[in-house]
Amino acid sequence: MSGSTDWVATLWRDTFEELLNDDNELDYGDQWTLNFNYSQTAAVTKEERKRGWKVYSHCAYATFQCGSCSKNWSSARVVVLFRYRLRGERGTVIMRPFGQACRRCQDNEFYLPGFAEKEVKHALLRLFSKVRKNCYNDEDDHDDNGSSTCSTKKYTKPHEASLCQACIMGICCQDED
Repeated sequence: MSGSTDWVATLWRDTFEELLNDDNELDYGDQWTLNFNYSQTAAVTKEERKRGWKVYSHCAYATFQCGSCSKNWSSARVVVLFRYRLRGERGTVIMRPFGQACRRCQDNEFYLPGFAEKEVKHALLRLFSKVRKNCYNDEDDHDDNGSSTCSTKKYTKPHEASLCQACIMGICCQDED
């Protein structure tokens, strides 16, 4: 298994900064920040929409480890939810990774995913593509047909919706094949 089974927020933040500062992914002169909210949903109220908030849901490959029995598993259907907006010269991205429960323990505990760096980079590049389009009206030349499906085809066991936090909340990427 590549990547860690641990959720590492700093990997996301560091990769975000690297793509902005070293690779100039959002080179418009605005200051963008990445924050985390582990309870946000995909719903955007009318009021939030008026204030410029948009949502992008990304499906990625990640690994998990049960906190009770230490079982490891991987999934190609891990949802990462981004909310983003640009106000003035300040851009904000709020991210939430969705967890999965252990099939062996069935204890309704959701464990956060661990991502390989290339998956993090892929998810953030897709996000930046959405930001360029929706915040700067910039049609992307390297936008891969606008889908938010999984980055690379990896075969894992069939997705179990009852163990997936995103599925339970109605925002999983199960049907995007």
